[in-house]
Amino acid sequence: MRPDPGPAHWSARAEQAQRLGDWDTAIALVSARAACHSPDYYAHDHHLWHLDLLARAGRLAELTRLARTDVHARRRLNTALRERGMDEALRGRAEDGDRGALYGLVRLLCESGRAGQARRAVHDLGPQDEYAHRILARFPGPEAG
Repeated sequence: MRPDPGPAHWSARAEQAQRLGDWDTAIALVSARAACHSPDYYAHDHHLWHLDLLARAGRLAELTRLARTDVHARRRLNTALRERGMDEALRGRAEDGDRGALYGLVRLLCESGRAGQARRAVHDLGPQDEYAHRILARFPGPEAG
């Protein structure tokens, strides 16, 4: 049996666990060194890595819990929901006031050929939101008129 490489090599072990899909190990190793808004660049970077691991592992409930108070978790959650095509979850978050969720919803709907639904979402959830309208403008389609 090889000796434990020690704490200096924790990131190599985390990367290996990530490659193997051993999410519990990767998340445990990275989260132990993660800190949001830390003056330590590495701790903050590890925080972002931790959130990415949660999303890749499909731990959306945990990411949702963190998103209540952590803007980085909120952004990663919205991205994960968009990547998974979870428009109803994005809509719910947008209805609760999450502008990033609205933008993800609009992109998802437009990218999947549902520009009409995207326009209705903007009309219902952010009629004065200039950025949401700019996203719509980038996706002209048969329903864009």
